Amino acid sequence: MAPKQSMSGKEHPALRAVRESGTGKVKVAVSDIDGILRGKYLHIDKFLGAAEPHPNGGFGFCDVVFGWDANDHCYDNAALTGWQHGFPDALARLDLDTYRTVPWDDGVPFFLGDFVTPAGAPLPICPRQTLKRVLKRAEKLGVRPMTGMEFEWFNFAETPQSWAAKKGVDPEPITPGMFGYSLLRMNHKREFFKALMDEMPLFGVPIEGLHTETGPGVYEVAIAFGEALEQADRAILFKTGAKEIGARFGVMPSFMAKWNQQLPGCSGHIHQSLSDGKSNLFFDAKSSRKMSKLFESYLAGQCGFLMEMAPMFWPTINSYKRLVDGFWAPVKPTWGMDNRTASFRVIAGSPKATRLETRCPGADVNPYLAMAAVIAAGLHGVEQGLKLTQPPITGTNAGSDDIPRAPRTLIETTRVFKQSTVARDWFGDDFVDHFAATREWEWRQWLDGVTDWELKRYLEVI
Repeated sequence: MAPKQSMSGKEHPALRAVRESGTGKVKVAVSDIDGILRGKYLHIDKFLGAAEPHPNGGFGFCDVVFGWDANDHCYDNAALTGWQHGFPDALARLDLDTYRTVPWDDGVPFFLGDFVTPAGAPLPICPRQTLKRVLKRAEKLGVRPMTGMEFEWFNFAETPQSWAAKKGVDPEPITPGMFGYSLLRMNHKREFFKALMDEMPLFGVPIEGLHTETGPGVYEVAIAFGEALEQADRAILFKTGAKEIGARFGVMPSFMAKWNQQLPGCSGHIHQSLSDGKSNLFFDAKSSRKMSKLFESYLAGQCGFLMEMAPMFWPTINSYKRLVDGFWAPVKPTWGMDNRTASFRVIAGSPKATRLETRCPGADVNPYLAMAAVIAAGLHGVEQGLKLTQPPITGTNAGSDDIPRAPRTLIETTRVFKQSTVARDWFGDDFVDHFAATREWEWRQWLDGVTDWELKRYLEVI
């Protein structure tokens, strides 16, 4: 667990730990728009200066991290950053409560940061600040969002070099066939599997469970439940950490939503409940479903409005290839009681376990933005006092005939997102406009691309 903030006037425990370690360097990282951690090492003196309180602390980090895509190609349509501004430094501030050490990097101290304006206000296009904005509003409502993240992902017997040599074609999974929950497949890359289980908790990413999922080379992890910001930190660190650990064993993990048409996609389910600091506010022993009225309003908010925020949890072209009828990924904003075919799975029964599992997101999410979206949609329902009038589905979409299917493309969801008054209310105009511009850019890159599908379909016969 990260150390808590110290009392005013006293040195933060993290700073004391760094000083006592005798280290000469510190590793720091921030999230870009796509949920890729961008970072660097800082000399200990530079770190200690950056760790000073406002207005003296912080350090410059090129704002291109918000002005380029996952392949470092700069946007030509962004207003708040871009060539027209010369890509100046943005002010990054370290969150000392995120302190941990990296067990596979000689125990180097590590911190996450986010971005602020020169005046110290949250930078509106920063993903971590976007989630913090939502959580601040939750605090005003007197609730504390608690979340848990799950990821499914494929593991390949590749390196960046071998993958480049293959020119992005035919990656080799570490195991063959469809064999979920397999003890045999766990043993195939035993040292890698054990390293994930053993080293992630040492990295401040506690794991509830890790197992093989259906599909060649697929693992699934459940990250221990916790407060939403801490959980988003754990989720983004898990994705990067898995890649760093995997490299040690000749394994290249991929959190791409769907890499092969014939194989299952990869999910990024988000479990949620609301707490008052003492009890689970989603549980009501007197309710027939054990769901409180607060829970019902929260669920009604997601049923009614989450799809307006779809690019925040389906952020790539490939995200939508996962949304195939008849597979596990839900394609409509439906809910059900312990129903894994619904978008919103209600798990109710005990005070401890009662929660909502939002099953729409894929593993390709930026955890900060996906979590901001699901919590904002739910809390919008709470603020508005929405009633849960939509009935639960049974089986696979039985009872959902009148519910529209989710859009199949990034550009469709982006257009809805841009027009959403709810999204603008919760995330601000600057974020909505900037993030929408980045998704429009992504769509344009797809339009210009020539795919293997096109070559196979047209090259010979047309």
